[in-house]
Amino acid sequence: MSVIDELIEDTGAFDCVECGKCTSVCPLAEINPEFAPRIIVIKAQEGFEGLVNEKDIWSCLTCGICNDMCPYKVDYTEFIRGLRVEAAHLGATPKCSKGGLIQTIGKILTSAELNQNRLNWVTDDLKIVDKGEIYFFSGCITYFDLIFKDLEITPSDILRSTVKIMNKAGITPALSKEEVCCGHDLNWIGDEKNFKKLMERNLEIIRSTGAKIIVFACPECMRTFDFDYQDIAGDLEFELVHISEFILNLIDDGKLELKEQKCKVTYHDPCRLGRHLGIYDDPRDVIKETGAELIEMERNRNKSTCCGVSAFATCEASSKLMQIDRLSEAKKTGAEKILTFCPKCWLHFKCTTSKILTANEEGSKIPVEDAIIFIASAIE
Repeated sequence: MSVIDELIEDTGAFDCVECGKCTSVCPLAEINPEFAPRIIVIKAQEGFEGLVNEKDIWSCLTCGICNDMCPYKVDYTEFIRGLRVEAAHLGATPKCSKGGLIQTIGKILTSAELNQNRLNWVTDDLKIVDKGEIYFFSGCITYFDLIFKDLEITPSDILRSTVKIMNKAGITPALSKEEVCCGHDLNWIGDEKNFKKLMERNLEIIRSTGAKIIVFACPECMRTFDFDYQDIAGDLEFELVHISEFILNLIDDGKLELKEQKCKVTYHDPCRLGRHLGIYDDPRDVIKETGAELIEMERNRNKSTCCGVSAFATCEASSKLMQIDRLSEAKKTGAEKILTFCPKCWLHFKCTTSKILTANEEGSKIPVEDAIIFIASAIE
């Protein structure tokens, strides 16, 4: 049995009956009628050779809404990832945004001799330690400050806000300057070799800190640990916790109080946090703890649409149309701002709101803010 045949069998793609429900909910297919998830399945069944350089295997957002709607439970996102691995082995690559800079950083971070200044975002008012039971995985957010400087935002504020919240609750998290990228983006463009190098280094570093709990501010990092690391390395000995759940526990234990924020907000469910990890309630509950009025968009929870970009490999004209559509939906709620718990969703939406081109698209302009920064501003 060939690798592609095994992939088709393992992901349930043989069960596809071409009912078209995946296409009917796919945000990319809504904009690009030529794109259809089931067509890629059919082509793979007929022979992989013709798919190697086909754009559609890289255009897919892997948002998971097709998985959620498939009556036959085809794991389409893993099917696409598997196709990309095989395509990468044959030398095919996607056209990545920023000239592939983010993916290049991931590859550089695999070097064992690398000496990073990874914790340069830590200010004097923040308390961290080298070893401890609660480890905060910071991921690649610190690198985004320079890469996305043109957007006039500071992504590392997410990291500072996270530590600020922990410190306020009497927690001093462990962090390591030896930590590297989780490997999410490399994994989703088929670079398994370098992904595994990053995984092995991260697990070695975190284990050396004595951590029992790993807290994540990035859904992609948490999804990577929870699914991909455990798929390769087996069950991890750490408890993996998203920051929204962590903050709620602090509030419930009486360790953290939030002052009232008198504003109306709406919430965007990130694909990795929502459909992939199934975390819907905790982000909403912690936002409500600030006293802000939460107004839902028409498409929310598992029906939420994607921000339009995945692994920095799908940023194109269709991505901007999806972002404008989503921001317009948020604006229609009457909310003053849109919150999200994903650094990349924040970046992608911010990119669009700062570069709206036509007067007809002005209706999609709404302030976008990271939810962790918003919550940190509500600390008593």
